[in-house]
Amino acid sequence: MTAWDIDPVGVQATLTKTGEAGGDLEKAATSLVTNMASAASSAGTAVPGGQFSGPMVGPVPAGTPRVPVGPVAAALSKYLEERQKKLAYMAQRTVNSLKGAVAATNAYNQGDLDMAAEAQAAALKEPKIDLPGAPAGGAK
Repeated sequence: MTAWDIDPVGVQATLTKTGEAGGDLEKAATSLVTNMASAASSAGTAVPGGQFSGPMVGPVPAGTPRVPVGPVAAALSKYLEERQKKLAYMAQRTVNSLKGAVAATNAYNQGDLDMAAEAQAAALKEPKIDLPGAPAGGAK
């Protein structure tokens, strides 16, 4: 049987580093969305004189003017739309992996405690000694 050798302190250190990296990934994704929105709004519509009859950016809160979408803004929007599911998948996969590592380490530690308790209980049992010629069940 293959032996397990899990170092809970090492697991904790790795989980901490991974959590920090996940926070950095979240900051990067937020920055990506913010910067692409800025680029989209700065790109304009590529229509002379601002006369545009194409699609408008939406949805927007009530009372907010709708802004025309140019080809660059539309392309950036499509890019983010297609990447959104992948980014969400990466984030969820990271969370699930961290939770799995915690659960596995806790189960490993609990198994060690259970085995130690069983060994201690076995060591504390009163010994039964069967002597030749003694009645069945052993003598104390």
